[in-house]
Amino acid sequence: MNRTKQMQIRIEPELKTEAEAILSRLGLKPTEYIRMALSQLVLRKGLPFEARIPNSDTVAALEEPARNLRQFDSTREVFADLEARSETG
Repeated sequence: MNRTKQMQIRIEPELKTEAEAILSRLGLKPTEYIRMALSQLVLRKGLPFEARIPNSDTVAALEEPARNLRQFDSTREVFADLEARSETG
């Protein structure tokens, strides 16, 4: 018979609510997700995702699209802009 151990965590209520909503849409229970995440941690012998603090060049690159964002009032304007760009580019 498999034996299990209990693990308790404390998290902010808002984080718990949002996470449970996403997991529910995926058909998972929080305990199933935690089990999956811990299994990946063990299999990879580290975090299953990259955890780094981005340098200033990366931050600038991530922010650039927001600075250059263009807004249009209609699809007609979008296509006119695209056409003008293709003619000049």
